[in-house]
Amino acid sequence: MRFVTAEKNGKQFIGMVNEALDQVFDLKAIEVQMNSSSSIPETMIEAISQGEVFLERVSHITEWALLHPDAEGIFPIEDITLKAPIPKPSKNIFCVGKNYADHVIEMGTAKDIPEHVMMFTKAPTTVVGPNEVVMSHKNITEQLDYEGELAVVIGKEGRGISESEALEYVYGYTIVNDITARDIQSRHKQFFLGKSLDTTCPMGPMLVHKSLIPNPSQLSVTTKVNEEVRQAGNTSQFIFSIQKIISVISQGMTLEPGDIIATGTPAGVGKGFNPPRFLKAGDVIEITIDGLGTLRNKIED
Repeated sequence: MRFVTAEKNGKQFIGMVNEALDQVFDLKAIEVQMNSSSSIPETMIEAISQGEVFLERVSHITEWALLHPDAEGIFPIEDITLKAPIPKPSKNIFCVGKNYADHVIEMGTAKDIPEHVMMFTKAPTTVVGPNEVVMSHKNITEQLDYEGELAVVIGKEGRGISESEALEYVYGYTIVNDITARDIQSRHKQFFLGKSLDTTCPMGPMLVHKSLIPNPSQLSVTTKVNEEVRQAGNTSQFIFSIQKIISVISQGMTLEPGDIIATGTPAGVGKGFNPPRFLKAGDVIEITIDGLGTLRNKIED
């Protein structure tokens, strides 16, 4: 199942994208036609929290919709506005730093390859959806950079999770662009301010349930800027696996439904070029990951 948070005529709803990727089902609107009422939640985090109950309900709604193609609430995908799958995360986005060796080397040397999972966070106010404009923040930064990443969305609460059980806690996957103000990051000697400018965590276009991504450790990650390939990596190159990351975070901290973990970026970021190639006004960034679609955003003119 491929879930979206979408908007139509000013109304936001939880939707599901069909197999052909050309229609979006407004789950609540369709269930009302089925049953004269609906228990579909208002937010994606609430839906995730319902676990299998929600998935079973979606299966019934989908079956009914396919038999009633003229029902209200079935929209061509081009007629709706996609938002970030989780537009308002309940806490900071967990981010893994230095998880591809080639990226570590382009930003420093092989001696900088970490022995332990390196974590930082981005504020919830950074999140925007596909095709939304990213603020340039030109009054405070001249070094805005892109980072295409696979993001893991947690499906159930857990603490002290073992690596062997970690994938059981995953709900699905999406794409994030961990946009970074490198000069602010360097000046403050920490990651939080340079990573947390408003609109600097584009996310989407979909939240793809884990059942459709049987091997998240074999996904290509490609980032283009103005149609030029800048990053071409694969999650098989991770230094720390998804299982390891989830286990490490959860040892003393409770993970909850809807938590988002960005797993790190491959080589090819703007700062890694000589001279650096930072983002400019009007630049279009497109990040494509196998099975997850393409996340596209533009830097404000």
